[in-house]
Amino acid sequence: MNRIELATLIFNRLVSEKEKLKNEFQNSDSNIGHFFLDDLLPNDIALQIRAVFPKAEQMVLKKSLREDKYVAAQMNLYPTLLEEIIYAFQDERVVKVISEICGVKNPIPDENLYAGGISMMGKNQFLNPHLDNSHDKDRNLWRVLNLLYYVTPDWKEENGGNLELWPDGLKNKQITIHSKFNRLAVMETHNDSLHSVSPIVFDGYRRCVSNYYFADSPLKESDKFHVTSFRGRPENKFADMVLQLDTFLRMSLQKIFKKGIKENPHVYKKDSK
Repeated sequence: MNRIELATLIFNRLVSEKEKLKNEFQNSDSNIGHFFLDDLLPNDIALQIRAVFPKAEQMVLKKSLREDKYVAAQMNLYPTLLEEIIYAFQDERVVKVISEICGVKNPIPDENLYAGGISMMGKNQFLNPHLDNSHDKDRNLWRVLNLLYYVTPDWKEENGGNLELWPDGLKNKQITIHSKFNRLAVMETHNDSLHSVSPIVFDGYRRCVSNYYFADSPLKESDKFHVTSFRGRPENKFADMVLQLDTFLRMSLQKIFKKGIKENPHVYKKDSK
């Protein structure tokens, strides 16, 4: 299927649950607005998307104290269906209905897939609590929404690899959103949208299709520019101290070099093979 056909299916599914999702987002029991929608696509299509995911060795491993996961954004290196499903979420109909559900004015999808694309996490991999970079790759637009579509059949919540929201900080209990097969999760991103992915304890891979929407203005008037800012999990105080220092140093560099010392490689360079 192409992106237009996929977008039509996604749009129709979102419209069918629009009011329910709108209420869910508005009534989120947190200061991190979010919703999730199950059975986003027909089951056979979701299985096809899973089937064409690359192997771990065909992706980029990001491994540090901050995170441990496989990612890919150079989508012309992979089966066409993966690029089509990513950009289906950027169809103007899909963007519009999600903007109406979340109450975000004029969101702009990211054709460059800056920190978007596809990701995969296996046993013992994780993504520590963090705030996403506040801006797009050129530091012109504000990041406002994070879209995560999960495509691993029979993935159980107890396997780990679930989205975690920390609306009240790391000293309070997180909200866990199961990375269930064929589920779309959408969350807002701002200066307080601390989130993470729980460590995987299962011998298998959790797969995800990711998109971000940006806007001319931030979601909150109090929002300020920040780099991707990591923290340690509550049980790891030492990692938390190291990661806070890491964020401070990277923020200090950004004050001198507006676009960083080097270009972030996690973008889709469409003239590359």
